[in-house]
Amino acid sequence: MDIVIFDKDIPSAYRESVIAFGWPIEVFVHNLQSYQLFFESDVKRARPSLPRMVAEGTVIKKSDYLPKLINEAKRIIELGPEVWTKKEIEFKRYFITDTLDDFIGSNNDAEELIIAGTLAEQLQEFVLRTNKRWVGKSKWVVRELNHYDPVFSGKFVEAFSQYYRNGNKEIVVEMAERVLKPYGGKLFDGFSVE
Repeated sequence: MDIVIFDKDIPSAYRESVIAFGWPIEVFVHNLQSYQLFFESDVKRARPSLPRMVAEGTVIKKSDYLPKLINEAKRIIELGPEVWTKKEIEFKRYFITDTLDDFIGSNNDAEELIIAGTLAEQLQEFVLRTNKRWVGKSKWVVRELNHYDPVFSGKFVEAFSQYYRNGNKEIVVEMAERVLKPYGGKLFDGFSVE
């Protein structure tokens, strides 16, 4: 369980983890300025952890300033992250291509397991960010993919499930190539970083 506390009298933000009533609870404590830095940081990394907790959480204790904070968090969620530039898209395409080629060329089961995880992480970020959507981490990968497109999310999960269950690399390769195709496909030849 996550609990966010706003206390105008504390000097700085902090986080504490406790077990209470048999529940693991993470407590995020902010004053009326500190939360803004965390909102900004979450927007920059395109993972709106604190804004989501504030926007979608259940209010336990009301206050005068809470509606403003909730509306601010909701506005951040609705706006989405910054649009990727063409250069950022090319950069990500190159590294997805590199990982995909490693995946295709590998015949080492142990290496493939790790490469597949890296590829899943890269692809979810690419799909979500090129569609001006928030990215996720851990359980939030699937949640954010579902927010974006439940059909794509199902195909994404199924492709990697097939690989992990049956070693079927082809379904993952096909999905990755479909994701890259609208942006020019795989990128290797001629790529350069200044």
